[in-house]
Amino acid sequence: MTAEFASFDALRIEALACTRCPLAPTRTQVVFGVGNEHADLMFVGEGPGADEDRTGEPFVGRAGKLLTSLIGDIGLTRADVYIANVVKCRPPGNRDPHPVEIDACRPYLEAQIGFIAPKVVVTLGNFATKLLLDTKVGITKLRGSRQPFRDGAVVIPVLHPSAVLRNGGAALAQARADFVVIRRALAESS
Repeated sequence: MTAEFASFDALRIEALACTRCPLAPTRTQVVFGVGNEHADLMFVGEGPGADEDRTGEPFVGRAGKLLTSLIGDIGLTRADVYIANVVKCRPPGNRDPHPVEIDACRPYLEAQIGFIAPKVVVTLGNFATKLLLDTKVGITKLRGSRQPFRDGAVVIPVLHPSAVLRNGGAALAQARADFVVIRRALAESS
């Protein structure tokens, strides 16, 4: 999967200059990803929002603060994990990414996963879950479960932090329970 790129830095440089899809002219900047490039735990969201487009870093708004808190609840920091998105540029008005945009960004995400080689990949919401697991099953049925991935890794789908914020108490309890599953999966992979 990483054969297209000589190194993680080469991947980043190409992604930051990308013009493969219609999102390129509408973005402020590419939101490549952030964190430990050798992390055992990787998070994959849908795409950047307005705050992320402005700062160039994924998950920095309200949803990002919740994600950072949930990561802290399992004894880790953002510096311990890697955080990326399915699409690297903000869809206008925070609309859902279109298939052509997902397809254009997929080589970047696949290469990120290949170089990082995480033991646990957490998909945040439907888009990342459906893409990485190649399924039509929704997040509400898959959340908190361990799904076999590649090279012995597992995917654990969880609710997107934005959905947790919108839906309140019960969703937050589900998210916290799912992060316990993540912590156990990491411990068992060591």
